[in-house]
Amino acid sequence: MLDKRSVLLAKDESVYNTDSVPVAGTDAVLIEDLAWAFANARMHARNPVRSSLGKLKSVFAGTLITVSGKTEVKGSGAAGTPPEIAPLLRASGWAETINAGVSVLYKPSSTQSVHKSSSMYFYDDGLLLKLTGARGTCSFDLQTGAAIMCNWEFTGHFVSITDIALPSATYDSTVPPILVSVPFTVGAFAAVISKLAFDMGVELSIPENIAATDGYGEIQITGRNPTGSFNPLRVTVATKNFISEWQSGAALVLTTGDIGATAGNKVKVDMPAITYTEIARGNQNNVGTYENTFEARESAGDDEVTLTFT
Repeated sequence: MLDKRSVLLAKDESVYNTDSVPVAGTDAVLIEDLAWAFANARMHARNPVRSSLGKLKSVFAGTLITVSGKTEVKGSGAAGTPPEIAPLLRASGWAETINAGVSVLYKPSSTQSVHKSSSMYFYDDGLLLKLTGARGTCSFDLQTGAAIMCNWEFTGHFVSITDIALPSATYDSTVPPILVSVPFTVGAFAAVISKLAFDMGVELSIPENIAATDGYGEIQITGRNPTGSFNPLRVTVATKNFISEWQSGAALVLTTGDIGATAGNKVKVDMPAITYTEIARGNQNNVGTYENTFEARESAGDDEVTLTFT
Protein backbone atom coordinates (compact mmCIF):
# COMPACT_ATOMS: atom_id res chain seq x y z
CA MET A 1 0.00 0.00 0.00
CA LEU A 2 1.33 3.43 -0.98
CA ASP A 3 0.96 6.52 1.19
CA LYS A 4 0.57 8.76 -1.85
CA ARG A 5 -2.51 6.82 -2.96
CA SER A 6 -5.01 8.32 -0.56
CA VAL A 7 -8.31 10.15 -0.90
CA LEU A 8 -10.23 12.21 1.65
CA LEU A 9 -13.96 12.86 1.41
CA ALA A 10 -15.69 15.27 3.79
CA LYS A 11 -19.36 16.25 4.05
CA ASP A 12 -21.41 18.24 6.57
CA GLU A 13 -23.68 16.21 8.85
CA SER A 14 -27.32 17.22 9.31
CA VAL A 15 -27.40 15.35 12.63
CA TYR A 16 -24.28 15.16 14.78
CA ASN A 17 -22.37 11.88 14.51
CA THR A 18 -24.73 10.54 11.84
CA ASP A 19 -22.97 9.45 8.64
CA SER A 20 -23.67 11.95 5.86
CA VAL A 21 -22.25 9.47 3.30
CA PRO A 22 -19.79 11.63 1.32
CA VAL A 23 -19.15 10.55 -2.26
CA ALA A 24 -16.05 10.79 -4.44
CA GLY A 25 -17.79 12.73 -7.20
CA THR A 26 -18.72 15.78 -5.10
CA ASP A 27 -17.07 15.62 -1.67
CA ALA A 28 -13.36 15.00 -2.32
CA VAL A 29 -10.83 17.46 -0.89
CA LEU A 30 -7.40 17.85 -2.47
CA ILE A 31 -5.03 17.46 0.47
CA GLU A 32 -1.33 16.89 1.16
CA ASP A 33 0.47 14.95 3.91
CA LEU A 34 -2.74 13.06 4.68
CA ALA A 35 -2.48 10.92 7.82
CA TRP A 36 -4.65 9.25 10.42
CA ALA A 37 -4.06 8.06 13.98
CA PHE A 38 -6.14 6.74 16.84
CA ALA A 39 -6.63 9.22 19.67
CA ASN A 40 -7.82 9.08 23.28
CA ALA A 41 -7.70 5.27 23.12
CA ARG A 42 -8.58 3.58 26.41
CA MET A 43 -7.38 0.21 27.63
CA HIS A 44 -8.88 -0.89 30.93
CA ALA A 45 -6.15 -2.40 33.13
CA ARG A 46 -7.17 -5.32 35.38
CA ASN A 47 -5.18 -5.71 38.58
CA PRO A 48 -6.90 -8.23 40.87
CA VAL A 49 -5.14 -9.78 43.85
CA ARG A 50 -4.52 -13.47 43.16
CA SER A 51 -1.93 -16.21 43.59
CA SER A 52 -0.04 -15.31 40.41
CA LEU A 53 2.17 -12.22 40.23
CA GLY A 54 1.36 -11.92 36.53
CA LYS A 55 -1.18 -9.49 35.13
CA LEU A 56 -4.43 -10.15 33.32
CA LYS A 57 -4.87 -8.78 29.83
CA SER A 58 -6.19 -5.25 29.41
CA VAL A 59 -9.57 -4.69 27.77
CA PHE A 60 -10.20 -2.28 24.89
CA ALA A 61 -12.54 0.49 26.11
CA GLY A 62 -13.08 2.82 23.17
CA THR A 63 -11.15 5.21 20.96
CA LEU A 64 -11.46 8.29 18.81
CA ILE A 65 -9.54 8.93 15.59
CA THR A 66 -7.74 11.92 14.09
CA VAL A 67 -7.20 12.86 10.46
CA SER A 68 -4.62 15.50 9.55
CA GLY A 69 -3.15 17.14 6.47
CA LYS A 70 -2.79 20.43 4.66
CA THR A 71 -4.69 21.99 1.79
CA GLU A 72 -4.25 24.81 -0.68
CA VAL A 73 -6.48 27.80 0.04
CA LYS A 74 -8.07 28.74 -3.26
CA GLY A 75 -11.36 29.82 -4.74
CA SER A 76 -13.95 27.60 -6.38
CA GLY A 77 -13.54 29.35 -9.73
CA ALA A 78 -16.93 31.06 -9.43
CA ALA A 79 -17.44 34.10 -7.22
CA GLY A 80 -20.06 33.41 -4.56
CA THR A 81 -19.55 29.63 -4.67
CA PRO A 82 -17.90 28.07 -1.57
CA PRO A 83 -14.40 26.68 -2.06
CA GLU A 84 -13.50 23.01 -2.00
CA ILE A 85 -12.25 23.33 1.60
CA ALA A 86 -15.60 24.77 2.80
CA PRO A 87 -16.60 21.60 4.75
CA LEU A 88 -13.29 21.72 6.62
CA LEU A 89 -13.77 25.41 7.47
CA ARG A 90 -17.35 24.86 8.64
CA ALA A 91 -16.28 21.93 10.84
CA SER A 92 -13.52 23.96 12.51
CA GLY A 93 -15.63 26.78 13.89
CA TRP A 94 -16.10 29.12 10.93
CA ALA A 95 -19.44 30.67 10.02
CA GLU A 96 -20.11 30.86 6.29
CA THR A 97 -21.86 33.79 4.58
CA ILE A 98 -22.61 33.44 0.87
CA ASN A 99 -23.24 36.53 -1.24
CA ALA A 100 -24.52 34.93 -4.43
CA GLY A 101 -22.36 35.70 -7.43
CA VAL A 102 -20.10 37.98 -5.38
CA SER A 103 -18.26 36.43 -2.42
CA VAL A 104 -18.12 33.85 0.35
CA LEU A 105 -17.03 35.07 3.79
CA TYR A 106 -15.80 33.01 6.72
CA LYS A 107 -15.60 34.33 10.29
CA PRO A 108 -15.16 32.43 13.56
CA SER A 109 -18.41 31.78 15.39
CA SER A 110 -19.23 31.47 19.10
CA THR A 111 -22.62 29.89 18.38
CA GLN A 112 -22.46 26.12 18.80
CA SER A 113 -25.31 25.47 16.36
CA VAL A 114 -23.18 27.11 13.65
CA HIS A 115 -20.31 24.68 14.23
CA LYS A 116 -20.89 21.98 11.65
CA SER A 117 -19.65 18.44 12.12
CA SER A 118 -18.29 16.32 9.31
CA SER A 119 -18.38 12.73 8.19
CA MET A 120 -15.02 11.83 6.69
CA TYR A 121 -14.01 8.87 4.56
CA PHE A 122 -10.27 8.21 4.39
CA TYR A 123 -9.35 5.91 1.51
CA ASP A 124 -5.86 4.60 2.26
CA ASP A 125 -4.88 2.65 -0.89
CA GLY A 126 -7.07 -0.39 -0.33
CA LEU A 127 -8.48 0.52 3.07
CA LEU A 128 -11.44 2.70 3.97
CA LEU A 129 -11.57 4.34 7.39
CA LYS A 130 -14.82 6.07 8.31
CA LEU A 131 -15.22 8.69 11.03
CA THR A 132 -18.24 10.74 11.98
CA GLY A 133 -18.92 13.73 14.22
CA ALA A 134 -15.54 15.21 13.30
CA ARG A 135 -14.54 18.74 14.29
CA GLY A 136 -11.10 20.25 14.04
CA THR A 137 -8.39 22.85 14.31
CA CYS A 138 -6.66 24.90 11.63
CA SER A 139 -3.62 27.10 11.06
CA PHE A 140 -2.50 29.02 7.98
CA ASP A 141 0.87 29.64 6.33
CA LEU A 142 1.42 32.39 3.77
CA GLN A 143 4.87 32.36 2.19
CA THR A 144 6.15 34.46 -0.73
CA GLY A 145 6.08 32.54 -4.00
CA ALA A 146 3.81 29.76 -2.71
CA ALA A 147 0.11 29.07 -2.34
CA ILE A 148 -1.65 29.78 0.96
CA MET A 149 -1.63 26.52 2.90
CA CYS A 150 -3.95 25.51 5.71
CA ASN A 151 -2.94 22.82 8.20
CA TRP A 152 -5.81 20.78 9.64
CA GLU A 153 -6.38 18.21 12.35
CA PHE A 154 -9.83 16.70 12.84
CA THR A 155 -10.97 14.45 15.66
CA GLY A 156 -13.97 12.19 15.18
CA HIS A 157 -15.68 9.00 16.23
CA PHE A 158 -14.19 5.91 14.62
CA VAL A 159 -16.81 3.92 12.71
CA SER A 160 -15.00 1.16 10.84
CA ILE A 161 -12.11 0.06 8.67
CA THR A 162 -12.79 -2.09 5.61
CA ASP A 163 -11.07 -3.31 2.47
CA ILE A 164 -12.15 -1.32 -0.59
CA ALA A 165 -10.64 -0.10 -3.84
CA LEU A 166 -9.50 3.50 -4.12
CA PRO A 167 -12.29 5.57 -5.73
CA SER A 168 -11.87 7.93 -8.68
CA ALA A 169 -12.27 11.31 -6.99
CA THR A 170 -13.30 14.58 -8.63
CA TYR A 171 -11.47 17.69 -7.44
CA ASP A 172 -11.86 21.40 -8.04
CA SER A 173 -9.63 22.23 -11.02
CA THR A 174 -8.86 25.78 -9.85
CA VAL A 175 -5.14 26.52 -9.56
CA PRO A 176 -4.39 28.38 -6.29
CA PRO A 177 -3.27 32.02 -6.43
CA ILE A 178 0.40 32.47 -5.59
CA LEU A 179 1.68 34.93 -3.00
CA VAL A 180 3.17 37.65 -5.19
CA SER A 181 1.87 41.21 -5.72
CA VAL A 182 0.14 41.02 -2.32
CA PRO A 183 -0.67 44.51 -0.90
CA PHE A 184 -0.06 43.58 2.76
CA THR A 185 -0.53 46.34 5.35
CA VAL A 186 -0.53 46.49 9.13
CA GLY A 187 -1.68 49.63 10.92
CA ALA A 188 -2.06 51.18 7.43
CA PHE A 189 1.71 50.70 6.88
CA ALA A 190 2.87 48.74 3.84
CA ALA A 191 5.37 46.54 5.67
CA VAL A 192 7.68 44.44 3.52
CA ILE A 193 7.29 40.84 4.65
CA SER A 194 8.10 37.41 3.27
CA LYS A 195 5.73 35.37 5.40
CA LEU A 196 2.60 35.52 7.54
CA ALA A 197 1.34 32.70 9.71
CA PHE A 198 -1.62 32.43 12.03
CA ASP A 199 -3.33 29.75 14.09
CA MET A 200 -6.98 30.02 15.07
CA GLY A 201 -6.19 28.39 18.42
CA VAL A 202 -9.35 26.28 18.32
CA GLU A 203 -10.04 24.45 21.60
CA LEU A 204 -11.73 21.07 21.30
CA SER A 205 -13.48 19.50 24.30
CA ILE A 206 -14.55 15.86 24.35
CA PRO A 207 -16.86 14.94 27.25
CA GLU A 208 -17.16 11.28 28.13
CA ASN A 209 -20.54 9.60 27.61
CA ILE A 210 -21.37 6.28 29.24
CA ALA A 211 -24.17 5.71 26.72
CA ALA A 212 -21.94 6.06 23.66
CA THR A 213 -20.46 3.00 21.98
CA ASP A 214 -16.95 4.48 22.21
CA GLY A 215 -17.53 6.15 25.58
CA TYR A 216 -17.17 9.66 24.14
CA GLY A 217 -19.83 12.31 23.63
CA GLU A 218 -20.06 15.19 21.17
CA ILE A 219 -16.75 16.71 20.17
CA GLN A 220 -17.27 20.41 20.80
CA ILE A 221 -15.49 23.66 19.95
CA THR A 222 -15.30 25.47 23.28
CA GLY A 223 -12.77 28.24 22.75
CA ARG A 224 -10.35 29.96 20.37
CA ASN A 225 -7.24 32.09 20.68
CA PRO A 226 -6.02 33.33 17.29
CA THR A 227 -2.30 34.15 17.25
CA GLY A 228 0.24 34.69 14.51
CA SER A 229 3.50 36.14 13.29
CA PHE A 230 5.10 38.01 10.39
CA ASN A 231 8.58 39.33 9.60
CA PRO A 232 8.74 42.96 8.40
CA LEU A 233 12.00 44.46 7.19
CA ARG A 234 13.47 46.76 9.84
CA VAL A 235 12.97 50.47 9.12
CA THR A 236 13.72 53.69 10.96
CA VAL A 237 11.61 54.63 13.96
CA ALA A 238 10.45 57.70 12.04
CA THR A 239 9.10 55.41 9.32
CA LYS A 240 7.42 52.85 11.58
CA ASN A 241 7.94 52.26 15.29
CA PHE A 242 6.91 48.63 15.76
CA ILE A 243 8.37 48.56 19.27
CA SER A 244 6.36 51.51 20.57
CA GLU A 245 3.20 49.92 19.15
CA TRP A 246 4.02 46.76 21.09
CA GLN A 247 4.65 48.69 24.30
CA SER A 248 1.47 50.77 24.00
CA GLY A 249 -0.74 47.78 23.15
CA ALA A 250 -1.99 49.53 20.01
CA ALA A 251 -4.77 47.63 18.20
CA LEU A 252 -3.81 47.47 14.54
CA VAL A 253 -5.69 46.50 11.39
CA LEU A 254 -3.94 43.78 9.40
CA THR A 255 -4.98 42.96 5.84
CA THR A 256 -3.39 41.07 3.00
CA GLY A 257 -5.58 42.69 0.39
CA ASP A 258 -6.63 40.45 -2.48
CA ILE A 259 -4.38 37.48 -3.13
CA GLY A 260 -4.92 36.57 -6.77
CA ALA A 261 -6.38 38.59 -9.60
CA THR A 262 -9.00 36.31 -11.18
CA ALA A 263 -12.65 36.53 -10.18
CA GLY A 264 -13.69 33.36 -8.38
CA ASN A 265 -10.13 32.74 -7.25
CA LYS A 266 -9.20 35.68 -5.04
CA VAL A 267 -8.64 35.30 -1.30
CA LYS A 268 -8.22 38.01 1.34
CA VAL A 269 -7.30 37.80 5.03
CA ASP A 270 -8.44 40.57 7.39
CA MET A 271 -7.81 41.03 11.11
CA PRO A 272 -9.32 44.20 12.64
CA ALA A 273 -7.45 44.31 15.94
CA ILE A 274 -4.07 42.64 16.34
CA THR A 275 -1.71 43.53 19.18
CA TYR A 276 1.93 42.53 19.34
CA THR A 277 3.00 40.07 22.03
CA GLU A 278 6.71 40.01 21.19
CA ILE A 279 9.16 41.67 18.81
CA ALA A 280 12.59 40.18 18.16
CA ARG A 281 15.50 40.94 15.88
CA GLY A 282 15.54 38.80 12.75
CA ASN A 283 17.41 38.31 9.50
CA GLN A 284 16.36 37.47 5.95
CA ASN A 285 19.21 36.81 3.54
CA ASN A 286 21.47 39.18 5.52
CA VAL A 287 18.83 41.92 5.54
CA GLY A 288 17.53 43.03 8.93
CA THR A 289 13.98 42.13 9.93
CA TYR A 290 11.77 42.01 12.99
CA GLU A 291 10.04 38.82 14.06
CA ASN A 292 6.66 40.11 15.20
CA THR A 293 4.27 37.80 17.03
CA PHE A 294 0.71 38.91 17.70
CA GLU A 295 -2.67 37.98 19.05
CA ALA A 296 -5.82 38.71 17.03
CA ARG A 297 -8.82 40.00 18.93
CA GLU A 298 -12.41 40.97 18.18
CA SER A 299 -13.46 44.41 17.04
CA ALA A 300 -17.22 43.94 16.63
CA GLY A 301 -17.62 40.38 17.94
CA ASP A 302 -16.63 37.09 16.29
CA ASP A 303 -14.44 38.86 13.76
CA GLU A 304 -10.84 38.28 14.83
CA VAL A 305 -10.12 36.89 11.37
CA THR A 306 -12.11 37.08 8.15
CA LEU A 307 -11.42 34.99 5.06
CA THR A 308 -13.04 36.44 1.94
CA PHE A 309 -13.26 34.50 -1.32
CA THR A 310 -14.26 36.60 -4.35
